Amino acid sequence: MSDQPEPPAAEGAKPELRGVDLARRALEEARAAAKASGKSVGQGRSSPQRRLRSGARRRSGWSGPRPDERDPQPLSRLTGSIAKNRGWSTKVAEGTVFGRWSGVVGEDIASHATPVTLKDGVLSIAAESTAWATQLRMLQGQILAKINAAVGQGVVTSLKISGPAAPSWRKGERHVRGRGPRDTYG
Repeated sequence: MSDQPEPPAAEGAKPELRGVDLARRALEEARAAAKASGKSVGQGRSSPQRRLRSGARRRSGWSGPRPDERDPQPLSRLTGSIAKNRGWSTKVAEGTVFGRWSGVVGEDIASHATPVTLKDGVLSIAAESTAWATQLRMLQGQILAKINAAVGQGVVTSLKISGPAAPSWRKGERHVRGRGPRDTYG
């Protein structure tokens, strides 16, 4: 242990770095070394899908911030793909006509008419009155366009609109077989 002061540093010698200055110098040296080797420092993690030499993609264990097929999927997308793969798309579209009738044609029409059957592209609709049946026949083109927009072209090709059935006189406990009495109205 000597009490002698340290000799002065030679001219041109750099002072000893500490703390933040030492970290900055190390970072600068690392960047310079990476630049010399052609790599970039501080650019973050590499992409989860890397290109191989053959052009194929390889997945890593994480999907990243963008949507990926490995992410949880909505149930509607999954059921739609199952129906498409198994050839059920037309049946699903037909079911959509019946299940979402008020959303497809509108609340006003749906409150006065209901779909009955769908066979070979012909949709049978029952109106609640003869006036509504006539109105629906005039709007037939617009109704068909709304249905095709909702479920796709070709599912429904034409409409068969009918009013309410006329009352039958052949019902009741006092029914008489045969022609019955004909003087009822005269």
